[in-house]
Amino acid sequence: MPSAKPLHGHLVLVIAKNAKEEPRMQLSEDIHSAQGFGVDVENLAPGTPIVVDAKTFGAPRRSLTDLDAGDYFVQAVFNVYEEFHLASGKTVWLAPDKGEGQHWNEKPGNAYSKPVKIHFDPKAAATVKLTLDQVIPPIEGTDQDPVVMAAKDPGAKWLKYMRFKSEKLSKFWGRDVYLGAWILLPDGFDEHPDAKYPLVVYQDHYHAEFGPVPFVTKAPDPKDPEARWLGNGYRFFQDWTAGRLPRVIVIYVQNANPYYDDSYDVDSANVGPYGSAINEELIPEIERKYRGIGQGWARATFGGSTGGWEALATQVFYPDFYNGTWAACPDPVDFHAYQNIDLYNDANAFVRKGDFAEIATAADRDPDGTIIATAAEEFAFENVLGTHGRSTEQWEIWQAVFSPAGADGYPAQVIDPVTGEIDKKVVEYYDLTAILKRDWPTLGPKLEGKLHLAVGDGDTYFLNNAVHRLQKELEATRNPHSDANFQYGPGMPHCYTGGPPEYTMQKNNADWAQRVLPLMVEHMLATAPAGADVKSWRY
Repeated sequence: MPSAKPLHGHLVLVIAKNAKEEPRMQLSEDIHSAQGFGVDVENLAPGTPIVVDAKTFGAPRRSLTDLDAGDYFVQAVFNVYEEFHLASGKTVWLAPDKGEGQHWNEKPGNAYSKPVKIHFDPKAAATVKLTLDQVIPPIEGTDQDPVVMAAKDPGAKWLKYMRFKSEKLSKFWGRDVYLGAWILLPDGFDEHPDAKYPLVVYQDHYHAEFGPVPFVTKAPDPKDPEARWLGNGYRFFQDWTAGRLPRVIVIYVQNANPYYDDSYDVDSANVGPYGSAINEELIPEIERKYRGIGQGWARATFGGSTGGWEALATQVFYPDFYNGTWAACPDPVDFHAYQNIDLYNDANAFVRKGDFAEIATAADRDPDGTIIATAAEEFAFENVLGTHGRSTEQWEIWQAVFSPAGADGYPAQVIDPVTGEIDKKVVEYYDLTAILKRDWPTLGPKLEGKLHLAVGDGDTYFLNNAVHRLQKELEATRNPHSDANFQYGPGMPHCYTGGPPEYTMQKNNADWAQRVLPLMVEHMLATAPAGADVKSWRY
């Protein structure tokens, strides 16, 4: 690969049975995945071959010798690592996000080979050589750059973009760290210069554009393949500008980092003080610049999946800073149901054993209940993408956020990715149910009327199990007795957001913002302190 310096990073070799898309785009955690192999590279001289052989760890099949003889399409990608000198004094090698949302197969600067069709026989002694002579181009300055997108957006009157340097994160990581933020201003913002507004934070994975729906200022072409999605955005625009929605500021924060496309918006030993950076640095600056009310009664948050966990955690860890959370299909909120793993009581994360039987731990399912991934295979997939917690995938960002730092500076390993062994000493951070139970005498009075959760009881990742456990725990509370609201969708898969049961999940999801924003403001007005500004923004 093109380089004049010693190489640090991780090679991913992908072997696919078809050419429907490049092999690097066919690796996944479920049964439909192509075959992958991963190799750590440390201080390798330029031009030195990187070898993948029978000893190289792979997934779904563990070794090259396990492959069937046949014709395949192969491709390799080199994920470049950079050196980080942490405030802790540790030095770690990680792949920084380059504006792509932490995707190794699309990361600017990563080298890759062109796909090649080969005949492979594990019993033969032939060598296949791939040349990593392609480099993924940068995003900065292109139409995928949020700064460029914001400048060109037809809705720029309402939709703004900010890149914000966080001093807290920069100190933690030993280099300049920026947060991105989309800011949707209420209609009439310029015409009412004396108005100040409540703030709503939308939580989500990284995406370049605004969410939860696109802000589309004209009706889409019905022939556009994304017409339905764009149509949702156009209806939201119409409601936003016609006075049918409360006049609030909605922000979406981009916080991709070296471990994942999202930080989980809390302070953690491995990912850094993202909770403090967002709530103590970024949001006050947005409220200052765009006339936010800047008081806890006038803030709320919502999100789904990772964003659902963030929305709940944000309200729990900043109980006075926010006045309501609407959390949908959240990531595990109880570590007795870490998807299908009980971190406290299971002897192993990959299998459960009876006196004579042994069964693999399920991880993903289709809506009809068909199991499409096991925990063991998902961890193997992530281990192919990176060691020391560097896969930038789901299990290992949970590990990075929920675990202490290890002696080597990388996240302490809660589950061994090869054996499934659970380190009980590491299971100590961010079990939201345990935190609520422990701190209820203090938190309970501050969370009354603020907790709203929804999840499908057919959740793809079994996340409904943890929500049920949370509900059971909250129902047992006293002084005060929790009034948290829960809605379950019978048979509904991941990304269920609640809503009227007579509507489809798709319609309720499309109207999610229109459903929750009025509920948020209704609660704000009902709980606003005496003398609060409840008029200037209600024009």
